[in-house]
Amino acid sequence: MKKVVIHSDGGCHGNPGPGGWAAILAYAEHQRELSGGTPATTNNRMELQAAIEALGALKERCEVEFHTDSVYVKNGVSAWMSNWKRNGWKTKEKKPVKNEDLWKLLDAAVAKHEVTWHWLKGHAGHQKNERCDQLASAEIAKIKQAHSPAQLQELLLEFSAKDDAKESTGKLPGNRSEP
Repeated sequence: MKKVVIHSDGGCHGNPGPGGWAAILAYAEHQRELSGGTPATTNNRMELQAAIEALGALKERCEVEFHTDSVYVKNGVSAWMSNWKRNGWKTKEKKPVKNEDLWKLLDAAVAKHEVTWHWLKGHAGHQKNERCDQLASAEIAKIKQAHSPAQLQELLLEFSAKDDAKESTGKLPGNRSEP
């Protein structure tokens, strides 16, 4: 089984706001950088998206050493997710898990590999983590260039309205497949 080392990061300008994610995958002497972004999102969603995209880029089952500066992602995968699943994607307070859509995608992506999760302090000089931060920030800059401030504000309002609806009902508006 191939051994792959992944570093990831996600971020937002404003939270919520325009966001970017990035990951670096390393196998033997090969390295691949991935990045993307969304005009209206949260920091946690971008951290999750980075992990999903990184694991999804692997073409076969791998042994993965995954490095993230997100306590949310690391603890979510290693400590919280099994309880959420057992409780029907509800917290111990019986509330819907925030970002359930992305947690489910990450759960499916993790299941395809043998993943060991590592937390590292962000902005502390870790070369690959710093590079991921640069890539994610570059994606945010692209989004800001491609959209006017008014467009970004409108997208943020739409995002916030969906988030508010999800908080109050436990479902995304228009999404009938969620319980």
